[in-house]
Parts: sequence; structure tokens; C-alpha cells
Amino acid sequence: MNLLSSASIFSFFTIISRILGYLRDILIAVFLGASILADAFFVAFRLPNTFRRLFAEGTFNAAFIPSYTSLTISNKKKGKIFADDVLSLLLLFLIILVTLAEIFTPFLVYIIAPGFYSDDVKFNLAVEFTRITFPFLLFVSLSSFFSGILNSYNKFAAASAAPIFLNVVLILSIILSYLNDLNVAKQLSYGVTLAGIFQLFFLIYVSLKFYRPEIKFKFRMSKNVKFFFKKLLPSIFSSGVTQINILVGTIIASFQTGAVSYLYYADRIYQINLAIAGIAVSTVSLPVLSNALKSKKFSKVSNIQNKSIELSLLLSLPASLGLILASEEIVSGLFGYGSFTPNDVEITSLALEFFGYGIVAFALVKILANFFFARDNTKTPFYISSIIVFTNILLSIIFFGQIGFLIIPIATSISSWLGVLIYLVLLNKYNFLLLEKNIFKKTFKILISSLLMSLALFYTLREFADFLEYGYMYKSIYLIIIVGFAGIIYLLSCYVLGLLRIKNYKTN
Repeated sequence: MNLLSSASIFSFFTIISRILGYLRDILIAVFLGASILADAFFVAFRLPNTFRRLFAEGTFNAAFIPSYTSLTISNKKKGKIFADDVLSLLLLFLIILVTLAEIFTPFLVYIIAPGFYSDDVKFNLAVEFTRITFPFLLFVSLSSFFSGILNSYNKFAAASAAPIFLNVVLILSIILSYLNDLNVAKQLSYGVTLAGIFQLFFLIYVSLKFYRPEIKFKFRMSKNVKFFFKKLLPSIFSSGVTQINILVGTIIASFQTGAVSYLYYADRIYQINLAIAGIAVSTVSLPVLSNALKSKKFSKVSNIQNKSIELSLLLSLPASLGLILASEEIVSGLFGYGSFTPNDVEITSLALEFFGYGIVAFALVKILANFFFARDNTKTPFYISSIIVFTNILLSIIFFGQIGFLIIPIATSISSWLGVLIYLVLLNKYNFLLLEKNIFKKTFKILISSLLMSLALFYTLREFADFLEYGYMYKSIYLIIIVGFAGIIYLLSCYVLGLLRIKNYKTN
């Protein structure tokens, strides 16, 4: 297996999904801007979408793949029984959870957006939209199970392509709402749940080649299933720490008008980088890392660890510098239209810039957590994630009064870097961090290439500043050309320095 090739496949479909997501968000920004309807929809979407990210973006895999892989290697029948038991219990739990959520929706909305409670209209809209969107959690969580099955067999294309359904359905919802003069936010809410259904049936169909599900509701759990569920909760918390930080940020931001929307738009941009540099690399590396550890091939373990870190830095470091340098131009080029005012652009770009300082940390946290997950250790990442979230909450609450909602991206970045430091210390302490000498040399080369790219980006942005102004009609085209030019400089530099060699990322 080649990490670069597999990550490229995963990233390709992820980028397609994110491009469609960007088109979706442009339409939302044009029709809703940072209005009450927008805030209400984003809160309603945040709950099930956070769970989607928690389950779909590596968290479920972190607990499921090591156990399923281990059982399948020793006995395929045992692997099948284990998967059926997990699916059955997961379905039962999700039905109960969604039912309770539908009953206690006002309480949930109050928890996630307490600042809405003083505004009856906004609060009631958020409750209504949340009731419509929440069943999405059932379908997307089951989709994550089938994605885990596919990823266990190193099949990443379908799982990474599945989220495309969500963006296509939401884009159609906005267009149809406009054409038929319907409430855009409400139709978007219906679209969320409908997309979850499409996504689930697509993944079931694709995974039938490897696994045919059988639902058997049993109240007795086998030793393997108990062990899996024991790992799952800390895995959800630890692997999804960035998403939990975003959820915490939404709660705090609800006390400032428009802040939920500003954070949402900034989040949409930097999540593209995280999806490629962190989620893609961690998702494709976990199955092979787990396999190598089960087979006790420690030289292969070392190779996979080093290639994962290198590839993550190769993708995240230039992205981080790019967001810091061009945050305002990016936000204006992507969302600066219609109801999204120049003031909205300025505030959102500041949030994006501060998120940019944490991009590398967000990605590395996911990669380093894998080194524990592959060893069936979800407790240590859980403890580290608890420290990260606690630090984020503490900083956000202490400085919210002085800085406003911008403390949220600042605290998220600071706490994530703290998490990286703790991971490195503990991995080194347990002798789990099997670094090769050339990793430092390659990291230095990545830094050189990133700095060259940053210089090209900085001078190009200054040269074409007039064409990137808020009111200029073709600013997005100029933005694409400038970013593309900087990207080419980076790739050429990486190639000259020997970083972009396919054979460098083989895991055997």
C-alpha cells in the first residue's frame, strides 16, 4: 500500500465534496448571510453535523478497525459475528438517542446555544430546525460503520465520496426553495436528513462485496463487543477533539450576535485543510498501522509512523501559512456576496486567520492519536483530549469578555498545540514514537518549500490587491489564479527537494 496514493484518493473525493460544500455555503451566504435564520440553521445543523464528523472522520474507525482487523485476520467468521453484533447494538442505541433528542430538543438547543434563549424567535426556529435535522445522526452514524468495514479492506474511495450526497442535496434544496418561494433554512433542514438516507444506502450497497449485514438484537454482549464499546466512548472524545472544540465554541459564540455564523464560515474553509492533512492521512494509515502492530512488524510500524507525520506536515504547513497570509482575500472571494457584507468578511477573516495558526496542530493531533489507537489504547488519547478541551474552555471563558468570539479560534489553536506537545512527550515516554533520523531533514525541506510558497503568495496578493477588493466582480477568479500559482511554486519546490516521490510513501 502507498500512503500518498491512498490519501490522494481519499483527498480527491473529499475535495470534490468540499468544493460542493463551498458552493452550498456561497448560496447560504447569499440568501441568509449572518441573519437570525442563518444562526438558527447553523445551530440546528451543528449538532448532527458534529456527530457526523465525530463518527465519520476517523473516530469510529479508531475503535472499530483494530478489533475488526484482528478478528478477521484470525477467523473471518468471528469478524463477521463481531461486525453484526456491533451494528445491531449501534442501531438500537441510535434509535433510542434520536427519539430522546426529538423529545428534549428545546433542552438540547439551550445547551448548545444558551445565548438564543433570550430571543424567542431565534430559539424557536433553532428548535424547529433541530427536530428536522436530528434524524441525520442515525443515518450518518450507521454510514460510518459501513465506512469502517470498507476502510478495513483499504477501500477508501466510497467512504470519502459519501458526503458528496449531503452537499448535492443541500444545493438542490436552496435552488428549489428559491424557485418555489419557500423558507430556505427550513428546506435546508429537510435536505440534511434526506441526504443522510441517500448516503447510508450508497455505502451499504458498496460494502456488500465484503460484508452482508444481519441485524440480531441481543442483550448479551460478547467479550470482543464489550471491549469495542469500552474503547468507543474515549475514542469519540479523543479523535474528535477538534469538533468538540468547535461545538464548545458555538455554545460560547451564541452570546454574540452573528458570531455563530462567522465561526461557521471560517470553520468551513479551514476544515478543507484539516480533511486532507489530518483526516485523510490518519484514516488511510490506521488500518495498515494496526495490521503491522498485530503482525509485530515493528520496522513497518516505524515506516508508517514517519510517513504519516511527513505527509501530514507536507499538506498542513503550507495550508497554515496560506490561511494566515490570505484570510481576508479568501473569505471575500468565497463568501463576499449578497447579504454577506464587507464587515462580515473582515470579522470572519480574523477568525480564519487565528484558526490558521492551529492547522498543523489539528492535523498532528489526529495522526499522533493513531499511534495509541492502533495499539487498542483509547484511554490515553481520551485524557489528552480532556486537557485540550478543558484548556480551550478555560481560555474562551476567561477572555471572552475582553476579546469577544475571536478568543474561540485563538483558544482552539493554543489548546491543540498543547495537545501535540503532550502526545509527543507521552509517545516518547512509552517508546511508541519510532522516529527515523531523516524525518527532521524532511521537515526542514517542507518548511523551506512552505516559506518559498508564502513569499510568492504575499507578493502576488499585494500586486493584485485591486482585483481582490470586495466589490470587484471577478475577485474569486483572481483568487483561484493566485492560490494556484502559489501552489505550483510549492509543488515545484517540493519536487526539486525530493519530497514528492511516490515510492517515498510505500508502507512496505
